[in-house]
Amino acid sequence: MTVSSKDLAKKDIKGLLIKQSVPASVGILFLTVNILIDTIFVGRWIGSLAIAALSVVMPITFFISSLGMAIGTGGGSVLSRSLGAGNREKALATFAHQIMMTFGLSSIVVIFGLFFGDEILYLFGANGAIMAPAKEFFLPILLAVPFQALCMMGTSVIRAEDKSKHAMAAMILSAITNVVLDILFIKIFGWGIHGAALATASSFFLCFVYITWFFIYKSELRLQWHHFTFHKKIAGEITSLSFVTFARQGVISVLAIILNHTLYTQGGENAVTVYGIISRMLMFALFPVLGITQGFLPIAGYNYGANNFDRVKASVSLAIKYAGALAIFIFVIILFFAKPITAVFTTDPAIIRDTPEALRWVFAASPIIAVQLIGAAYFQAAGKATKALLLTLSKQGFFLIPLILILPQFFGIFGVWVAFPIADVLSTIVTGIFLKKEMAAHYNEDKE
Repeated sequence: MTVSSKDLAKKDIKGLLIKQSVPASVGILFLTVNILIDTIFVGRWIGSLAIAALSVVMPITFFISSLGMAIGTGGGSVLSRSLGAGNREKALATFAHQIMMTFGLSSIVVIFGLFFGDEILYLFGANGAIMAPAKEFFLPILLAVPFQALCMMGTSVIRAEDKSKHAMAAMILSAITNVVLDILFIKIFGWGIHGAALATASSFFLCFVYITWFFIYKSELRLQWHHFTFHKKIAGEITSLSFVTFARQGVISVLAIILNHTLYTQGGENAVTVYGIISRMLMFALFPVLGITQGFLPIAGYNYGANNFDRVKASVSLAIKYAGALAIFIFVIILFFAKPITAVFTTDPAIIRDTPEALRWVFAASPIIAVQLIGAAYFQAAGKATKALLLTLSKQGFFLIPLILILPQFFGIFGVWVAFPIADVLSTIVTGIFLKKEMAAHYNEDKE
């Protein structure tokens, strides 16, 4: 049965949050399994140096594909609020602009990457022996990034329509394709890291095919040619909110540059490999928390557009409670099973020795991150771009990058690992203050 986006304003908040978050969580799980499987197969079938190469290349490709994520999330906020306000034509025009902007911008960036690939790889930390496998992995992934960008944009729009199961299906299809082709290309054909890249690139393309099928046959957003007429106002509104997500990914990319160079200076290729494993676990282990954040966005955005502030406040409260409980559970798992988790990725004794302690430190403050994630997402859903930008950048940009530049000067490589929980605590405090003031203001307004 087709579900209308109007249900976001009517149905029980708890049920809506579960309905939106579970498919989003499963979708993110399979997306991160894509990356996780690559890392495990590459580490065990090619070698630990190949994990270091992945840690260099993936932030580059995610930076490019994050154009789609940013335009999808920012435009999704505009789209949700337009549907909530009953302005269907604006919602359709917004979707058309998302398609044009995602394809155009990602293609331009890919062309730039083709001309300056070596320089970009070195900038992101392809030092010493890491450069050769990084170059081999880079090109196939780079060429497929526009498809990934369009998939990331499309899944955000699907969730804004309240059809999150289809967004989940696209990510599951992509993940299964990647696993099957990894086994075929790496293990059976022996194509090494180039095979891993081809498998991942193929999974991006298949996701794009599914997203295209959905919007042609299943979507309630039926586009016509006149919707593709460029409107500066709509593009500007999408851009202002998209910049929040894109700036966050940009800061994450700057963080990756600083991290990879700092780690190489402090501990060589092994230290970069250790963080390669940790970064995969950061994406994988937190998938249910990120799923709740994604599921929360269309509920908050739609009801904010419809001036249902009580429902907005209820969705914020529930999202923080559920995400916080899951984050605590994840922390306990990491605390007790850090070494077995590391052993899944590699058989290298040095990596198995060094990774568990670092992994525990990086996750040390994860029980409190729900406030930071949901708080920043609320301001984005409400269309408050400046506050959303500041809060989204608070962890990586304002706290983590300066700490990583300073602490290793005094504490060596331990300074890198301890910087993560310190940044989590500081950014959560700042977000909590902003969110508390915002909720109190809207609650009072609604009662007057």
